[in-house]
Parts: sequence; C-alpha cells; structure tokens
Amino acid sequence: MKKVHIGFSPPDITEEEIAEVADTLRSGWITTGPKTKQFEKNLADSMGTNRVACLNSATACMEMTLRVLGIGEGDEVITSAYTYTASASVVAHVGARLVLIDTAPDSYEMDYEKLAAAVTERTKAVIPVDLAGVMCDYDKIFHVVEGKKSLFRPANGLQEKIGRVVVLADAAHALGASRSGRKCGQAADFTSFSFHAVKNLTTAEGGAVTWRPIDGVDDEDIYKKYMLLSLHGQSKDALAKLKPGAWEYDIVAPYYKCNMTDIMASIGLVQLKRYPQILQRRRQIIERYDKGFLDLPVTTLTHFGENFCSSGHLYLVRLAGKTRKECNEVMIRMEEKGVATNVHYKPLPLLGAYRDMGFSIEDYPNAYALFENEITLPLHTKLTDEEVDYVIESFRSCF
Repeated sequence: MKKVHIGFSPPDITEEEIAEVADTLRSGWITTGPKTKQFEKNLADSMGTNRVACLNSATACMEMTLRVLGIGEGDEVITSAYTYTASASVVAHVGARLVLIDTAPDSYEMDYEKLAAAVTERTKAVIPVDLAGVMCDYDKIFHVVEGKKSLFRPANGLQEKIGRVVVLADAAHALGASRSGRKCGQAADFTSFSFHAVKNLTTAEGGAVTWRPIDGVDDEDIYKKYMLLSLHGQSKDALAKLKPGAWEYDIVAPYYKCNMTDIMASIGLVQLKRYPQILQRRRQIIERYDKGFLDLPVTTLTHFGENFCSSGHLYLVRLAGKTRKECNEVMIRMEEKGVATNVHYKPLPLLGAYRDMGFSIEDYPNAYALFENEITLPLHTKLTDEEVDYVIESFRSCF
C-alpha cells in the first residue's frame, strides 16, 4: 500500500505559471521591470485601490512603510503578542519601541480596550494582524486611534497630514478577504501582503503594500518613496535608465535593497488570474472540515460570517481542555498517519528575542491560552476531496 503523505502547504503551481516565467527568462528582462509594474497594476485593480508597491517580502513592505512614515527612534509602535515575528521585528529594525498587546479572551484579534490603554504621546502606528485570513475589526481600531488624536504628536509633514496614529495592517494572510463591505487593502491606512511560498497567492518570495488616499498627498509621491527605499535610494530604476541618454542617476539617500523581480511577478500575474478559483476551493475545504468536526470538542476559527469573508489561509483548531504537550502528541500521531500539521503561533513573549526585550508571557494570558491547545491542519488547493476526508478521519482517530 502506498504511504500517504499530505504536505502542510505546498505551492499550487501550474504549467501556466511555468510558461510565464519561461517567457520572462527568454525576454532578457528578469529584474524589476514591465511585469512587476503590470502585477502592481493588476493587484490594485483587484483590491480597488489606487496604487500598489511590490517588494521582496511582506516584512520589507511593513518596514519600508514605517520608513515612509518617518517612524523611528523615540517612537512607539503597537502590535499583537499573538503573531509571527515579522509583525514586530520591523519595529526593531527602524529603532522604535515595540509595544505588545494581548489578544481578547478566546479571540485571535488583539484586545481593543487594551490597545486604547496602550496609546501614548509616543505612539505613531498600530499593526493589527489579519490572522489566518480573517480581517480584524477596523471600525473598532479606527475608533481607538481617532479617540486618541489629542495625544498624537506628528514628527513630519506626512504624519501631520494623517493627524493620528497610523493603522498599518499586517495582512500577510488576507489577500482577497473582506469585512463590512470593504476589501482587504481598503480598510487600513496601509496594508501589507505576503506572497511567500506557503501563501494563498505566491511569487516564491515577495510582498505588496497598498494604501488609502491621504488628503494633500499624491499617491505617486508615496509610490516613488517606496521605490527609492527599495532600490538603494537610486533616483532611476533600471527600466527608466534604458531610455536614450537617461543613464545618469542620483542616490538621494543610502537606502535599502528589497525590490521585486519580474521573475517573481510572472508567477504572481498568473496566480492573481487564478485567484478567484483558489479562494473558492479554499472555502470548499474549510466547509468540509467544519462539517467533519461538528461533533468533536474542538473550536475552529470562523472564516465566514454575515459581514466578513476570509481568504481561508489557515485552518486553526483548538482542542478543548488539552495542554500543549497533549496537542503535540496529537501532531506526532498525525505525522505518523502521513498528515503534516503546524502551530500558529507561539506568542512572541515565549521567544528568546522578545524575552530579551523584557516581555513576559505572564502578561499575555489570553495569547498563551490560544497557543496552549492550537493545531493547524493542512489547507491548500493541492488537496483533493479524498485527502481532506483522510485528514478529517485521521484527526478524529488521533483525537
């Protein structure tokens, strides 16, 4: 009998993506060029936003956004304790002080009352996390930051025009999600997406950032700032320098190198074209899982509701009354049956880097409670119905 192996999150790549990459390789233009620019335009059109900047990761998108905003030493940035390190490490990269907020009880979203209490005169941004593809409650988040406007102390012209704490969404998981009639990308001031290999839409590595219009600020000026930050501060990219007599350029500041390439964008162009079907298939799998676990003493993340629709990135299951050790044993038994599982996430205060910053898990009991009994099951578009049923059967028997 053939041994079963169900991977956790393999990329869904078809011959169409391969052909598009081959076309790029044959074109002679493989770095940032026409396909990256087209991918940016197509993304903006799909989200209903004016402009998108594509970079080499969601982490770069968030860090460069903090830099576009002029956030740095002496400032504070707030994010959730229940997230991957990228949501928080970018704050350290720019030299600002990281402030972590516990989740609300039995919720993957940060506690919005604690968010309000954490805002000070030094707070410049909050980074909500759209975990597993479910958008946060941005109405509540904006209620908090609007209510704290009197504390806000702008440090530059862009901050002054915004006039309050900036909401920068970590939507690494949430491309294609919606809530309260707004698509992900339209809700926060700035929104960052990931196209890492395990994401719903992949470019192998890669990311994108979009933003809402800011009164008195040209979208093109913001876009150009991202391009400068991502290409060493060079005043012209390689494409612009191709024009006759246009070789000369300036370096406006000693910036960074985190641009997207046309090879990456080639994959993204095809993936975006396929994305409606990818989202539909993910929803079908989630609904199949939900039905298969109805009678078990588990809690699963709700992906679809009256006013929200998830991108269906992760299938999170909490095992009622189980410890982390017991959940780890279930994961081992699943692996023995050929099913890969994962955990999302180990709260930041449990990790050495954040303990060294002075964070203690005792201050984040709700985040720890989520982590203690969570298992993430495979959810990807390479799964057949038969494989989904096998995952359900395996989980039930291990449970």
